Amino acid sequence: MKLSSDQIQQLYTFTQQHYVEYYDLQNELVDHLANSIEEQWKENPKRSLEEALQMEFKKFGIFGFSDIVEQRQKAMNKKYNTLIWKHFKEFFILPRIIATALVFVLIYKITSITKYQEVFIFGLLSILMLSVFINLIISHNKLKAKFVATQKKWLFEDVIYRCGNVMAFVQLPLQFLIRIGGMSESNKMTPLHLALFSLITGLLFIIAYIIQFVIPSKASEYLKQTYPEYDLLS
Repeated sequence: MKLSSDQIQQLYTFTQQHYVEYYDLQNELVDHLANSIEEQWKENPKRSLEEALQMEFKKFGIFGFSDIVEQRQKAMNKKYNTLIWKHFKEFFILPRIIATALVFVLIYKITSITKYQEVFIFGLLSILMLSVFINLIISHNKLKAKFVATQKKWLFEDVIYRCGNVMAFVQLPLQFLIRIGGMSESNKMTPLHLALFSLITGLLFIIAYIIQFVIPSKASEYLKQTYPEYDLLS
């Protein structure tokens, strides 16, 4: 005994009602639920869909589908971090490493201007945070508009376009470095701390660039690799 298309749709509705908002996770859960219900019907054909569904849902425990969602989110975040690392390494291979080194030197030279050191440091951090903030707004609106058009959300797509917000927290070590990391009595950073500041800031700008531009520019490619059906349904 097989589930009808209407019954399959009921399973999709059930997953949505239990806080599974991503279409790819809904697919996995609906497939699992459908197979389990059909197995139940082999033993007891008179069992209703609702009864069979509730029996299967109880197997997920008191937290329902939340554990599955959390596991998949961790897996997609790990996949995303792998992409960041992949593109990050490319900035340290010829010929791109030359431009990367110039960025570090430029930041050091700019922040070494004693008279305006604090202004430049504040400006660099502000540019970094502002670019991330603007990108988050644009990404949020883009995903919202796409959901309205397709009524489908994909977990990895959500990760790609929202992970830029980690930059808002990554800049905290820079604040710690500036405030605690050995500023002199004249309130100026030593050459050593300037070099360290330049290195960390340069790395953060690279990561911000990867998160906001490199990976999103290849998002369609990565999403098709993750979801073979993405191109047809998005």
